[in-house]
Amino acid sequence: MQVKHINISDYNYELPDERIAKFPLQKRDSSKLLTYISGNVSTNTFSSLAEILPENSCLVFNNTRVIQARLEFFKSTGSRIEIFCLEPQEPSSYELSLSSTQSCVWKCMVGNLKKWKGEVLKKEVGNDNLILQAERLETNGNTSYIKFSWNNGVSFAEVLDLLGELPIPPYLNRKTQESDKTTYQTVYSKIKGSVAAPTAGLHFTPEVINSLHDKGIKTMELTLHVGAGTFQPVKAEEIGGHAMHAEKVEVSKEFIQNLIENLGHIVAVGTTSVRTLESLYYLGVQLHNGDTKLLVNQWEPYENVSELSARESLEAILNYMNQTQSNILYATTQIMIVPGYRFNIVNVLITNFHQPKSTLLLLLAAFIGEKWRELYEYALNNDYRFLSYGDSSLLIP
Repeated sequence: MQVKHINISDYNYELPDERIAKFPLQKRDSSKLLTYISGNVSTNTFSSLAEILPENSCLVFNNTRVIQARLEFFKSTGSRIEIFCLEPQEPSSYELSLSSTQSCVWKCMVGNLKKWKGEVLKKEVGNDNLILQAERLETNGNTSYIKFSWNNGVSFAEVLDLLGELPIPPYLNRKTQESDKTTYQTVYSKIKGSVAAPTAGLHFTPEVINSLHDKGIKTMELTLHVGAGTFQPVKAEEIGGHAMHAEKVEVSKEFIQNLIENLGHIVAVGTTSVRTLESLYYLGVQLHNGDTKLLVNQWEPYENVSELSARESLEAILNYMNQTQSNILYATTQIMIVPGYRFNIVNVLITNFHQPKSTLLLLLAAFIGEKWRELYEYALNNDYRFLSYGDSSLLIP
């Protein structure tokens, strides 16, 4: 495949540290909005989004909510062990695991792993008489399987709220502050499970959403739990050497029905929404062909090119859900969207400004082509703020 030979150094640019927004603006929707419509570039304010979008647009939000996934333990010797919860294993459902009241097993990254020889670690909250224990079951490469157990009958979600820390992006180079618990969540976040925010959504306020509805613009919600792999740099020279992280997807039958009705007018809010929507196309192709594994691997779009229309693909998902009497489709995606990718569902993209040499920048380049370089130069020359807490762009090719 030609796409595997894309050189990541071709997707590099100079990002001065002072252009990385370390904190959000006081008012979310006062951020800048770079608007790119049919080749024309201009600067607007995010609060004016409804005035710029076409009237028949349908926005798709990712309603995932970031969990306080970072836990800090201290051994009796004083050694600090940091456990970063990545995804649930037993039970494997986010909902079931986070609602567990005694124990659960999670796949985790462990800081200072060499100092953890196998003893059970303990952490407690005196006021709540809560004691959390962590037992390392096995380690495989960079990740470990950790069994958590606790008393008090509270849910694991409550345990994380009491004892965990919100994992803000590493490139902010600062500690998590109390304000991040609010500012690093979208106003429409609902379903707990992410370890990173879908940051394009951080600009939305209730006022912006109301202005969209007042104009007759539709909004829909899906769920993709963002994994820590979203920050994983591409270390290989060619992208064929990069292993894409897997993320869990949830969509309702009603969502699929509404998606079919609004094909041709789909505005993805953020790259996570893009990844989910485009993964749905390939899940539908699989189901149309009788394959029910519900997993999109990273090279599938390039290896299994299909002539199935977006409508036919989505109808295959609906048929499967009807046959299995399912109201929610649960799937996993490793989709890698790079230049050469053919978009099947997404028509318009709202997204922030991404790190150099990242898979997110590759996705952007796939969507608007070589113009990405011109847009980033424009943003750098016009005092735009970059990355998670930075400004955003509206891209209508």
